Amino acid sequence: MRIALGADHAGYPLKLAVAKHLVDHGHEVIDLGTDSEESVDYPPICAAVGRSVVGGEADLGIVIGGSGQGEQIAANKVHGVRAALCLSEFTARLAREHNDANVLSLGGRILADAYAMAIVDVFLTTGFEGGRHERRVNQVAEIEKEECGK
Repeated sequence: MRIALGADHAGYPLKLAVAKHLVDHGHEVIDLGTDSEESVDYPPICAAVGRSVVGGEADLGIVIGGSGQGEQIAANKVHGVRAALCLSEFTARLAREHNDANVLSLGGRILADAYAMAIVDVFLTTGFEGGRHERRVNQVAEIEKEECGK
């Protein structure tokens, strides 16, 4: 699987651990920054991850910041992104099963590396259930189209 990965300075240490974990499990990592713990603004990085997923260069995306909240918000501004802030395996599973989330957001200052990897694994291996959830995901997409004027 091709995974677009991006983080700000607060998420950089966890990004390194996630990238290694992904490669060790046979995934291709598309690293979209940042490359240090030097302060950087996260919105352009998160947008790049989202655009990579929506554009088909990546199958899924992961954005990482201090809390992951701003990163989720920024990624969700890209038309077609369904980013989910997941701080547990349970929320990661439901984000995929019920919301067909295509970008995972993590908090590097909140999650221990080992637990973050468990969340990543659940996110990557869980599929969308469809059914009643598909109708709702389609309704969200319609709202997005209305708001974007498309």
